[in-house]
Amino acid sequence: VQLVESGGGLVQPGGSLRLSCAASGFTFSNYYMSWVRRGPGKGLEWVSSIHSDGTFKWYADSVKGRFTISRDNAKNTVYLQMNSLKSEDTALYYCATDRSGTNRGQGTQVTVSS
Repeated sequence: VQLVESGGGLVQPGGSLRLSCAASGFTFSNYYMSWVRRGPGKGLEWVSSIHSDGTFKWYADSVKGRFTISRDNAKNTVYLQMNSLKSEDTALYYCATDRSGTNRGQGTQVTVSS
């Protein structure tokens, strides 16, 4: 299983970023996929999950209404569109094959700062 995240960066409060996660080494279309994050000095926090066929999506209360998860099974890729970013969204973001983040990639850093 290989998960490679990209799309992070430095953004001002209120800005947007789109994260991508390219998956390989397993049958992507059979798996729920999730995004988790680790903020400075914090533990792993679940952010969002999406059903294997994209029909159902779930969000943490802290990001509901601002973040949107999606996937393209033809490209073996899962996305996280992040809008109205806040300083508290600063974290290392991982995609994972499980909600707890046990099986995750190397992560992509998102920093929200003016």
